[in-house]
Amino acid sequence: MDSFLQKLKRLDAYPKVNEDFYKRTLSGGVVTLVAAVVMLLLFISETRSYFHSATETKLIVDTSRGERLRVNFDIAFPSIPCTLLSVDTTDISGEQHHDIRHDIEKRRLDSHGNVIEARKEGIGGAKIERPLQKHGGRLDKGEEYCGTCYGAEESDEQCCNSCEEVREAYKKKGWALTNPDLIDQCTREDFVERVKTQQGEGCSVHGFLDVSKVAGNFHFAPGKGFYESNVDVPELSVLNGGFNITHKINKLSFGTEFPGVVNPLDGAQWTQPASDGTYQYFIKVVPTIYTDIKGKKIHSNQFSVTEHFRDGNVRPKPQPGVFFFYDFSPIKVIFTEENRSLLHYLTNLCAIVGGVFTVSGIIDSFIYHGQKALTKKMELGKYR
Repeated sequence: MDSFLQKLKRLDAYPKVNEDFYKRTLSGGVVTLVAAVVMLLLFISETRSYFHSATETKLIVDTSRGERLRVNFDIAFPSIPCTLLSVDTTDISGEQHHDIRHDIEKRRLDSHGNVIEARKEGIGGAKIERPLQKHGGRLDKGEEYCGTCYGAEESDEQCCNSCEEVREAYKKKGWALTNPDLIDQCTREDFVERVKTQQGEGCSVHGFLDVSKVAGNFHFAPGKGFYESNVDVPELSVLNGGFNITHKINKLSFGTEFPGVVNPLDGAQWTQPASDGTYQYFIKVVPTIYTDIKGKKIHSNQFSVTEHFRDGNVRPKPQPGVFFFYDFSPIKVIFTEENRSLLHYLTNLCAIVGGVFTVSGIIDSFIYHGQKALTKKMELGKYR
């Protein structure tokens, strides 16, 4: 047994030195103190990293099909009234939606950007079209206008060319005009009145769009209902000078947001130069899946963007507005939150202690032997 213990003793890689042979120095104390502080700081840093999850990134080919995309936006137009502003979407599959109103809220802004009124009925207003003729068609150019009285005519020659004339015709019949929004004359007059009332105002719109996950665009177009109808309305002649599409994007994102996401257009602002035109954003959407530490998956998207302004002083004249053209990357990014293992944490702690101890020993040895050599030379008289 003693023989075995003696053999085991010879395997000791850490031979002990009698304390009588130790020599403590001032430089050694300073190096020890600095090494202890460094160890403590690295220990704290490593411990904090251990208790915070790390995020692993992986790239795969996006093979998903038939999905929908939610576009969240909050955009302010300081020089376009809400009545004239519409939202449209279209994609390469042929799906189109014009003057979208659901899931969108408009806020009228004064010249200082303060909110005048907020309504959740969507943006835009009733489109002003060519007046409805008595015979059921729309007024053609050069044709004399004779509006319908909606069944309240007293003779075949009677015309109702204004909302008030329709009301009078109904009153004579003893009928009640319960829904003026269905009367063409009332709708047209209301549109003109609202445009005149909101002149000089701005509009802030926010909400979301639900679109197919294929390449397409959505855009904010001022005055679309007025210009597409090709109607000559003298009261709205002020609009012929063009539109100021200056805008500020408070928020624009695709899908549900996840921790650490960066939306490059948040807070972006553009001021229109002297001439009107079309401002275009070309967006590349990158599908993203974020899995948190509890295993909950968030299906979202990131995107990159470039911008371009088309001057309106060209032929054919582009439609004024702000257009967002989006396309999808074939690569999907997967972020996964993971906790670091305890074994990895302990290994790093050992590396910190051992590494700092070894380096500090080398530095102390260099200082000690350097001082010793210098002292010996001074004793020999080489340095006076």
